[in-house]
Amino acid sequence: MHLDTEELVDEVMREQPSTIPVFLRYGMKCVGCPIGPFHTIQDACREHDVDCAAFVADLSIAIGRATRSDQLSKGHFSEDSAKR
Repeated sequence: MHLDTEELVDEVMREQPSTIPVFLRYGMKCVGCPIGPFHTIQDACREHDVDCAAFVADLSIAIGRATRSDQLSKGHFSEDSAKR
């Protein structure tokens, strides 16, 4: 999944729950926030004074890990190929 800074934070967290710890690690209490359905990733970064590029990179890492884990559990590839 490619993240766009114009995506709504609520949608990102709903579609990719593995990103929730990243939001929390950055001090963003977006989980359950009534503004979440209206704030983009860029809005949230601006409001919380967070480097948007670093934040999106960490979100992407979390999504990638979750995707690999999901694929491993479904037997789509071996654990050795996930380490490459």
